[in-house]
Amino acid sequence: MGWLYLVLTVGLEILGTVCVKLANGFTRLLPSVLLFVFYTLSFIFMSFAVKEIDLSVVYAIWSGVGTAAIVLIGYYYFNEPISGLKLASIGLIVIGVIGVNYTG
Repeated sequence: MGWLYLVLTVGLEILGTVCVKLANGFTRLLPSVLLFVFYTLSFIFMSFAVKEIDLSVVYAIWSGVGTAAIVLIGYYYFNEPISGLKLASIGLIVIGVIGVNYTG
């Protein structure tokens, strides 16, 4: 169940971060409310995930996958620029997540 909780944690964090963009500085009500809902649920599920998975692994995956996903969402849905350096940096994040996960 820990890995299911981690997947939910990451997904909810990504949704919360998208809502930060959509809230437009808290000027739009629904995304403003949803960002708190999604982040709260993300932290709740993270607390369940760390019962079964090392905190360092949970956090590395949560932050790394979330960051990579937000870069891609920003590019595809919000027309944010992407560069070779940005893609290479995401690759380094992925390598770091793998390194944390497999160095126990």
